[in-house]
Amino acid sequence: MPEKETLKRVEEDKREGKSPSTQAGEFVREEIHHIREGKHGAASAKQAIAIGLSKARRSGVDLPPPKKGRVSEKTRKAAERDTKAGHSRKKKSASTKRSRSSERALKREPRSAASHKALSRQAKSAARARKKSGTKTTGGRRTQSRRKAA
Repeated sequence: MPEKETLKRVEEDKREGKSPSTQAGEFVREEIHHIREGKHGAASAKQAIAIGLSKARRSGVDLPPPKKGRVSEKTRKAAERDTKAGHSRKKKSASTKRSRSSERALKREPRSAASHKALSRQAKSAARARKKSGTKTTGGRRTQSRRKAA
């Protein structure tokens, strides 16, 4: 369950008209803090980010699932399920056994996933992948042909 402070920040971002990815960033930030506090761990920085995005979708942030071919079908389906859960009025209570087992599994994971070094490595590799695929970034939105000409 996300903290009240995070939900408040997300609500403020939404009111200010910020993008869903900015709103989701608050949940990712919360997750990184949880790992750094020692509440639980994560296998990698990528997993920490994924947990944050999942929380965001389940909390009602209008974050679309990844496009086909970008991630596995299983991951895409899970993202769609999270989005659906976040937009439904009826909130189903989580299974106690499942919650406890996933929490215990995360507690066994290392805390190094949220280190400055790990997050830097993740950001660099993600940027490299974006550059390689030629997708637009938030900075200068140039088309691939314009980028070649420049």
